[in-house]
Amino acid sequence: MARGDATTSTSEDQEITRAEATQAEAQRPAVNPLKRWLLAGAGLVFVGLGAIGVVVPGLPTTIFLILAGYCFTRSIPALEDRLIRNKWFAPYLRYVDGREEMPIGARVRALLVMWISIAASCAFLIYRELHPGIPLTVLLAGVVGTWYIWARAGRPQR
Repeated sequence: MARGDATTSTSEDQEITRAEATQAEAQRPAVNPLKRWLLAGAGLVFVGLGAIGVVVPGLPTTIFLILAGYCFTRSIPALEDRLIRNKWFAPYLRYVDGREEMPIGARVRALLVMWISIAASCAFLIYRELHPGIPLTVLLAGVVGTWYIWARAGRPQR
């Protein structure tokens, strides 16, 4: 019986090791120098758009910083590390990696702003008399976003 337990434990360890290897490979920087520079350049453009979004109401910040992090991870990981630790951008990226729980007040504010935007978008789309499926798609995306913010962002990932 102890032998079977040891085999199971070893099997689980190998499975965890494979998952970690797959994740590490997905985050490995691009080997092609041209691709690395293009990704780094795109990351800098996204950081610039995110910086503008900090001061311009209505322009998103977080999504541009997420895209910049993606580009930096695959080009120059040191830039991603610097982005995450930047005093102006860190508050926007604090809960993105899933290591820290998003406070309930932040979730409520995020959902409030999101649903105000969804309502305004749907009203505009209905006013423009576009196909009814378009506002319905916006509402469906809002439901999915609400589920994610409420259920997933509330607990840290392992």
